[in-house]
Amino acid sequence: MGERFPVVFVSHGAPDVLLRGPDTLRIWRTIGRQMPEPRAVLAISAHWDARRPTASQAGAPETVHDFSGFPAELDRLRYPAPGAPALAERALSLLAAAGIAADLHPDRGLDHGAWVPLSVLLPEANVPVTQLSLVRKGTTAEHLAVGRALAPLRDEGVLILASGAITHNFAWLDWRAPEGGSTLAKAQRFADWMAERLLAGDLPAVLGYRATPLGAEAHPTEEHLLPLLVALGAAGDEVPVRHKPKVTYGALAMDAYVWGLTHPGPIAR
Repeated sequence: MGERFPVVFVSHGAPDVLLRGPDTLRIWRTIGRQMPEPRAVLAISAHWDARRPTASQAGAPETVHDFSGFPAELDRLRYPAPGAPALAERALSLLAAAGIAADLHPDRGLDHGAWVPLSVLLPEANVPVTQLSLVRKGTTAEHLAVGRALAPLRDEGVLILASGAITHNFAWLDWRAPEGGSTLAKAQRFADWMAERLLAGDLPAVLGYRATPLGAEAHPTEEHLLPLLVALGAAGDEVPVRHKPKVTYGALAMDAYVWGLTHPGPIAR
């Protein structure tokens, strides 16, 4: 397949980012245009966990609207990409080779952590997609190991897309705040700390982020940061590029990171 495919992590924000997050959408479009078109996508979202890593065999994944209280317009959106059952099986074989037990799900669809960013990154919905779950109650180190096991997919034309959040504390949010409005200082400090550690390649600090003054407060529960660890594992020792969209709802840092995009620039589809 030539050079390795990039790894992408996005903070997917609230589902209505598609309606009221123009700066985030602009950056997602830029990332999508800079990548060659993948053969398939393996998506890891904060919104699916299972006892063991589980990959979906759905041939036509449902667009799952796993949220409420947002504009009805979002409920009408669909991301009709074909499924990638062969990729699901390939992911399981790589995990097994690394000593990580995993499962298949017959028909699990794409939750909003997957289809919301994909609808901007790959808007034509013509690239096969499968979703891989997080490990319920799994550690940062366990998710890093999952990413490392999956890294060979990058040499097979597969985009590994991890979708979560750099900050995710609902108590911090101001639901009336516009995109790019005033930002809670604590949220910005944690996002910048994470950026410094990622760009420095300080893996021990990222793995132990909850020991920092704001780590546990930025993530009262861990599921929204764990996709980042899968991305880090798949990226190896590569240094990411940080993209910094405007903060949403006053405290949702929308940072995105891309590893391995060696020749960024618009690519015709």
